Amino acid sequence: MNRVRNRLAALFFVITAAAIGFVYLYVVPQLRSSLTAEKLDRLEQMGTDERGRLADGLRRGPSEIELRRLVRGVARRTDARVTLLGVRSGPTGPQPKFVIGDSALGHTAILRDYPAATEALDSGGVGSAVEQVAGKRTGESAVPLFVRGRPRWVAVLSTPLAEVDDSVAWVRRQILIAGMIALAAALAVGWMAARAHAKRLRRLEAAAEKVAEGDFATPIPDQGADEVGQLASTLNEMRQRLARLDQARKEFIANASHELRTPIFSLGGFVELLDEEEPDPAAREEFVRTMREQVERLTRLTADLLDLSKLDADVLQVNAERVDLGELAGRIAEEFGPAAERHGSPIEVNGDRAAVALADPDRVAQIMRILVDNALTHTPQGTSIAIAAQRRDGAANLVVRDDGPGIDPHASARVFDRFYTGDRVSGSGLGLAIARELALLMDGELGLASDRGRTEFTLRLPVGVVEGTTT
Repeated sequence: MNRVRNRLAALFFVITAAAIGFVYLYVVPQLRSSLTAEKLDRLEQMGTDERGRLADGLRRGPSEIELRRLVRGVARRTDARVTLLGVRSGPTGPQPKFVIGDSALGHTAILRDYPAATEALDSGGVGSAVEQVAGKRTGESAVPLFVRGRPRWVAVLSTPLAEVDDSVAWVRRQILIAGMIALAAALAVGWMAARAHAKRLRRLEAAAEKVAEGDFATPIPDQGADEVGQLASTLNEMRQRLARLDQARKEFIANASHELRTPIFSLGGFVELLDEEEPDPAAREEFVRTMREQVERLTRLTADLLDLSKLDADVLQVNAERVDLGELAGRIAEEFGPAAERHGSPIEVNGDRAAVALADPDRVAQIMRILVDNALTHTPQGTSIAIAAQRRDGAANLVVRDDGPGIDPHASARVFDRFYTGDRVSGSGLGLAIARELALLMDGELGLASDRGRTEFTLRLPVGVVEGTTT
């Protein structure tokens, strides 16, 4: 029972068995009760029809032969055993006491207590009952016969219910036979259906093992529209994402190796030059400036990798406090002033005093630096860059826009992927991925809108407190 196939087959079997049991318990008793009631209704109707004839015959004081002929005639017409009982008054009213005639030629009563006769005398109408006689069920119906308004006799019509019991037994056997066939069919069909599903699951398992081993080229082999097919589709999507991530990781390793090797080799070369030669002051100053740039490249790459590892380990802490996005945008613009001047791209700042966010100021500044650095790095010289802080749609927004060539639509969907560098410009491809995860960590979001001649990144953050008022 550890296999899904066997469990599903057993479930089919149990459900079918429960359905058959319900049908059996509902149909058989209902059928028996219905057929018995129909039989008793027929006896009651015949007893009512024969009441007048029996009463007239008994009032004439018939002889034993005439009485026997009368009883047998009624028995032939009703196809039932007819017993005439004499009535005597007792402490509780009139009661049937003795047999005066029986169509079966016996003077012994069919039923010892005559419950139908007692019921008929008590009610003054027709009475009926079912009794066990010699281990078999017998149905009886009784009608009182009156003389001068008082019951003198009771006519009891009785018939065995063997036909009813035989019919119920036949139906019971048919249900059991059909149930056994249905159980066998359910077990077989359930086992085959479960086997087919188990086979599909085994294919998914084999494909998942290949993905776990690093084989991202083999598609998941299932095209069904049910839940297993949806699972296969999800696994396929996961495989494709892992393939892209693996490719990006390989590209990142190559890129990071280049990024690390270039400044390290450069620094090593300058150290050797400084050690072996005695450069003039201008050359020494140029060497120091270049070495400082290479150290900054190494520092940025190391910081990005450290931030990424903290985000993955979920140990990066953010402290939510009031952040004036307009003021922060001005500081970042001043910080990038020299780089923007060298690039020939002035940075315009538009601050809204109402643009106050509830966030970590250091992390917001980090996101802004990433966005402004990207705008300077990935646009031609002379491109206009603008930073806008605004309050809109119940959020504090920071927008970094440039008038560069825009981002290719195919690359727009991947710019936030780790290690992705769409235009092959030098870089690790981690900046925007880190920026988006930092935004999410502060309950915000980072969006992109780009077309020809415009690229716009929007950082949305929860609003904070403006001039002492909670917003």
